[in-house]
Amino acid sequence: MDKKEKILVVEDEEKIARVLELELEYEGYLVKKAMSGYEALEKYRSEKWDLILLDIMLPEMSGVEILRRIRSDDREVPVILLTAKDSVEDKVSGLDLGANDYVTKPFQIEELLARIRAALRHSAGLKQDEQDEEWLKVKDLFLNEKTREVKRAERQIELTPREFDLLVYLMKNHRQVLNREQILNAVWGFDYFGDTNVVDVYIRYLRKKVDGIGTDLLIHTIRGVGYVLREGK
Repeated sequence: MDKKEKILVVEDEEKIARVLELELEYEGYLVKKAMSGYEALEKYRSEKWDLILLDIMLPEMSGVEILRRIRSDDREVPVILLTAKDSVEDKVSGLDLGANDYVTKPFQIEELLARIRAALRHSAGLKQDEQDEEWLKVKDLFLNEKTREVKRAERQIELTPREFDLLVYLMKNHRQVLNREQILNAVWGFDYFGDTNVVDVYIRYLRKKVDGIGTDLLIHTIRGVGYVLREGK
């Protein structure tokens, strides 16, 4: 494990909490414990966690109520409930509120560890999917609308706000030939009054930065029509 995942163990039975702490630390996780409902919420809010092991029967506040509060501001952190055999209603309530899984006491530590690994893998996969969705990509050109990062062949490209908006429009319409009026309306707005040559000027600025020396051209001029962003000629 390159980066140690952090697990919050919420369990009021000291012996069980200690066993879980030792087993999880042996597996390479960073572990902190909370013995009551309020302590659990305090520790949850004070740090970022990769997974939470949450006992349902707790003093001060039930695990189901803690889960409800966690899910009110975090839909992503995996939560595995630790439940008693007869707490069917609590299991159903927990799953309805967004618990990822539950393990019934008494449990085999190997089964719990397997479920933790599965929950962490699933969470990592979702995060990767989200990261992939944030990037627009054409060949070796990458653009992130949230962070406003632009990279070509692993080098950072600095763009002005207007250049950035123009590149976003070209990349979202990858391989589509766009005339000046379409670009003007999309990037400058329908109420823009001015010379349409502004499009040519900004395409020129963008080319200098995106289609630098040593890289294949991506921004192409289609004579008599407009421009297109695509691989190849």
